[in-house]
Order: sequence, then C-alpha cells, then structure tokens
Amino acid sequence: MKSNIKIRKVEKQDLDFVYQTINELENEVLDFEVFSQIFDENISNPKNFYLVAEIGKEGVGFISFHTQNLLHHCGLVGEIQEFFIHQNYRGRGIGRQLINQILQYADQNNLKSIEVTTNKRRVENVLIYENLGFGLTHNKFTIYK
Repeated sequence: MKSNIKIRKVEKQDLDFVYQTINELENEVLDFEVFSQIFDENISNPKNFYLVAEIGKEGVGFISFHTQNLLHHCGLVGEIQEFFIHQNYRGRGIGRQLINQILQYADQNNLKSIEVTTNKRRVENVLIYENLGFGLTHNKFTIYK
C-alpha cells in the first residue's frame, strides 16, 4: 500500500481538501473566508511546513507544522498544529509517513524538539503519538475567548 502513497507540500489548490479535513477534525463547519485567508498566510510562511498525503489524486491525509524560536529552548522548536488521516485510510502507515517527513524537516533545520497537542476527547491519540515516538511530558492549559 505504501508505494502508491504520495506525500507532497500543500499548494493553494489544496484549500478545499484542507478545509474539509479541518472541519471533520474539529467536527464543525468553519468560516470559509476566514479559513482561506489563514490558509494562504500559513502556507506562504517559510517557518511553516504543510503536507498532504494522496493516493492517486485523492487526498487522504494532512499535517501542518509550525516552527518558532523559543527562549526556553534556546532555539527552533516545531509544533504539529493539525494532523488528520481520513478514517477509511487509518492504520495503513500514512500517518507515520507524514511524521517521518516532519522528522526529516526537523533534522534538516536543526530543531530542538517537536511538540504535538491533542484534545482530551481524542483519548486514542495518546497511544498513537506514543507509538510514533512522542513522550507525554507536559500539560497544556487553555482559556477560550
């Protein structure tokens, strides 16, 4: 199955696929105009690395990765912001291929660490991230406004 999976950088024409993916991930319909503006801004930022996984011409996965210099790490740190594999394609190694591309990018750019946060309602993700090599080392606190 892996041989027909293509991983590539996200392009402007991927907007609709990424929009649908994030709506499914968040279980809501986001404002398309606002989403589109943020999408354009994020994919044009050289500190961000966005990838799509395809089988044939069909998008089956997406990952977004943002980097920033942090004082407490004294260097560049990356964080996976969104990570999604279409339900029909989970368990086929697509997520691992996307993560491997992130790891390669991190090595090439001398990142100090890679972080990922998952919503507490997605309890199955803790095991998935641990299997991908992440350690559960922090708590994240949030205020929504």
